Amino acid sequence: MSEISILAILILSLALVISIFRFITANEIYTKILTVNLIGTKIVLLILLVGTVSIEKDFTDIAMVYALINFISTIVILKYYEDKEVSK
Repeated sequence: MSEISILAILILSLALVISIFRFITANEIYTKILTVNLIGTKIVLLILLVGTVSIEKDFTDIAMVYALINFISTIVILKYYEDKEVSK
């Protein structure tokens, strides 16, 4: 593993910790939902980076499936809360 790859993994890990802290301190539900989406995106980037470093093609497939699940779950949760607000 090269130094650049290790540095990229460390920077993404730090950004992930900051995003988790933002999730904990957020007050609004939409901010929390978007922060969870951001955390999922950073995890996808970490999976892709680890897959690139280890030269495993399976990591790319896993990252794509995880990104798709992350996207769909965000849309479903936002639709749920939107419908919940409209019915009030």
